[in-house]
Amino acid sequence: MNNPDIKQSREAEPQYPRAIDIVNRGLAKRYGKEQRFKIYGLTAVVLSLSFLALLFFTIFSNGYSAFFQTFVKLEVFFDPAFIDTDDPANSNFPGLVKKTLRDEFPEVKTRKEKKELYSLISSGAAFQLQKMIQQQPDLAGRTVTIRVPADDDVDMLNKGNITRDVPESDRRINDRQLAWIDKWAHEGKITKRFNTAFFTSGDSREPELAGILGALVGSILTLTLTLLLSFPVGVASAVYLEEFAPRNRWVDIVEVNINNLAAVPSIVFGLLGLAVFINFFHMPRSAPLVGGLVLTLMTLPVIIIASRVSLQSVPPSIREAALGIGASKMQTVLHHVLPLALPGMLTGTIIGIARALGETAPLLMIGMVAFIVDIPSGFTDPATALPVQIFLWADSPERGFVERTSAAIIVLLALLVVINSLAVILRNRFERRW
Repeated sequence: MNNPDIKQSREAEPQYPRAIDIVNRGLAKRYGKEQRFKIYGLTAVVLSLSFLALLFFTIFSNGYSAFFQTFVKLEVFFDPAFIDTDDPANSNFPGLVKKTLRDEFPEVKTRKEKKELYSLISSGAAFQLQKMIQQQPDLAGRTVTIRVPADDDVDMLNKGNITRDVPESDRRINDRQLAWIDKWAHEGKITKRFNTAFFTSGDSREPELAGILGALVGSILTLTLTLLLSFPVGVASAVYLEEFAPRNRWVDIVEVNINNLAAVPSIVFGLLGLAVFINFFHMPRSAPLVGGLVLTLMTLPVIIIASRVSLQSVPPSIREAALGIGASKMQTVLHHVLPLALPGMLTGTIIGIARALGETAPLLMIGMVAFIVDIPSGFTDPATALPVQIFLWADSPERGFVERTSAAIIVLLALLVVINSLAVILRNRFERRW
């Protein structure tokens, strides 16, 4: 039986929307926000990769040409008047190179023209002739065809980095020099070969003679000392803090300071090394010994933190099982925990060493920015490092150093890729899944 009053009261009650209706109305808006967020994220990734690709393209396009060098073929008569076979160091090899060039272009008479002609050949040609006489003294009095390095301006012209179609006043090579170079090119005497000197020579004021071997050896010596000091000290510190140290306020302060040191700018460690190792202990400036100590201080927090994380990743059941069968605390750590955590420790160490390889600021503070020609043979010899060498070349105005700067960056990036790949391989090879 229908009551009209009850029906009318029900119709008068407010009609509230259902929860599913509210959800459906907001669902499209939420999906739209999610889609826009995905687009923003994808755009950011694409832009990052684009800028990274642009950076790599710029470096490789500017630097790949440094792996090749322009050489000039000369017919050199080893005139005994210029050569002292008993002491080749006292011979006049620069004069011998100049005489060869004058014989090549007998029409050159004036002093200005001769100076312009001599500038087409690198000063390293004289050292090349000296080395040949030292190895073969019987070359005196003979004529030999050799290839000598061209000057960096000739090298840049041959590589297309100097434009011919500009006024003579806007070129580093004038029209007369261009005619001589064209004559060599027409006779097939100008060639471009792999630049072995870039990998076998030290630094030089001349771009065509500059190489990275000295800086590379300095980096190897510095990182070797860094690894020998930072790895055992870092691992021992991590083992003590994680396995043996009591939980008190002092240990907490040490842990906080280690975490803070990992974020300290690297130049602060350079200032510390300058004040302590050089000014207080009077260690040799610009030496891999001091560089290794400074980089050790810089990488220790990273190694300690990574080693502690590796120790924490070992399941407690390993420790409990070892202690349960009668092993001491030291035996448990050395025989069971440490071997399982070692892959992670090695990975953290390699990453720390890779970071140290690219550091420049702390090495600048301890004097490793010096101009070093000789290849260092020990930890106390004057040396520089590869990042510092890049910094020095980048500050040079010659166009030849621009490509060598990019080429050195390519070598540095290759080393970093190798080191980080080694860390990934070690992690994948020895890492255990629990």
